[in-house]
Amino acid sequence: MSNQGKPLQDATAVDKARNVLTTTADIAVTNARATVAARRARRGGRAPSGADLTAYDPLDPAVIADPYPAYRRLLDGGPVAYNPRRDLYVVSHYEAVRAAARADGALSSAQGITRTRVNLPLLITTDRPDHTRLRRLALPAFTRPSLQRWHPVIDGLAADLVADLAAAPGADAVSRLAVPMPVRIIAHILGVPPEDQDDFRRWSDGIIEGFQLELGRDLPARFARTVTALLRLNGYLQRQIRSGRLMDGVLGDLHGTNEEGGITGEELFWFAVLLLVAGNETTTNLLSTMLLTLSRDPEQYELLRERPELVPSAIEEQLRYSSPIQGFYRTAVADHQIGPATIPAGSRVLLLFGAANRDPRQFPDPDAFDVQRDAAGHLAFGSGIHLCLGAHLARAEGQAVLRELIDRVSRVEVTGPYAWNTNSALRGLSRLPVTLTS
Repeated sequence: MSNQGKPLQDATAVDKARNVLTTTADIAVTNARATVAARRARRGGRAPSGADLTAYDPLDPAVIADPYPAYRRLLDGGPVAYNPRRDLYVVSHYEAVRAAARADGALSSAQGITRTRVNLPLLITTDRPDHTRLRRLALPAFTRPSLQRWHPVIDGLAADLVADLAAAPGADAVSRLAVPMPVRIIAHILGVPPEDQDDFRRWSDGIIEGFQLELGRDLPARFARTVTALLRLNGYLQRQIRSGRLMDGVLGDLHGTNEEGGITGEELFWFAVLLLVAGNETTTNLLSTMLLTLSRDPEQYELLRERPELVPSAIEEQLRYSSPIQGFYRTAVADHQIGPATIPAGSRVLLLFGAANRDPRQFPDPDAFDVQRDAAGHLAFGSGIHLCLGAHLARAEGQAVLRELIDRVSRVEVTGPYAWNTNSALRGLSRLPVTLTS
């Protein structure tokens, strides 16, 4: 297959600028409407029919820093709660979240999956029938058998990064291991050569900012950084295709589909963006929180060293326990019933995967980390048509790192103050100094 072909992104610079301005205007209008609706709701002072009234606020810095006390309060109530200040419906119970994630005909992703309604042409923010077509084209590259070809790369990188971290006592595990592991793997899978991967990471960081476009004085600056990162990534990928330097990777495979007419150049670009967001930050959060968990629970770590066959179940348990994706938003396209609650058409609905994964009705003793638990039903990757496309890849990376740890390291110890990130949806650590004892 030749790497020469149709442009990756057909929109001109003028078109892109117009799209940016339109999106910004939509954000302003949407938030103005939400503010009016919230004020009206506050004046009413009552919970909508069947929903509990709650002060739970996913954007509260205290909740972002430690969401679990708030989750326990939600789980003690009904399956749906309503926050009048945010004009937001919150679904927290496991069965209700799972059913809502599968009710894509009633709860749409097309107005964005973050708090701010931004309509981007990503697979994760696309409804049927377009979603069905795009996922069918992309899925073959991300099945478990297809990903086998990347396992030697994953295992080799895991070995190098764990050895590097072990050789630097007190080093930051986020910057030395949790960040480079997924970004290098995604870069490799997309066909980005090693010399370009630092730029690739910077663009990735800028794009991810677009998934936390929450109101604040710095919103315009964050939005500008996201747009800049998108434009630079687009330009880079176009140059790679034009010059024929696209390596043998997923992007090259999909570009062949592009040439055959199955996927447009613009869709191909947004697919690359999705991989950056869904396959990068979430895996970084899985790895960073896993190290923190293992340091806090040395008995479970010792059990893994004694029984390495538990590594796959330990990764599933870590995904349940830490939930790298705490929750995504949906928009009700019509009145929708969840348990006793009726969610009105047009409402924003937050599906709390993090709370569902701590629901004692589904997982006994949910606040305990247990590597022998059968956590296979967790919702860390969502459910339904939007089940994470890169789930098998994230599992492979987590298992590779954990195998290296239990082979090389007798103890994981946090040796200084650590910090959580401030993203309300993608929960992970921004700093974690550790010492790995050989």
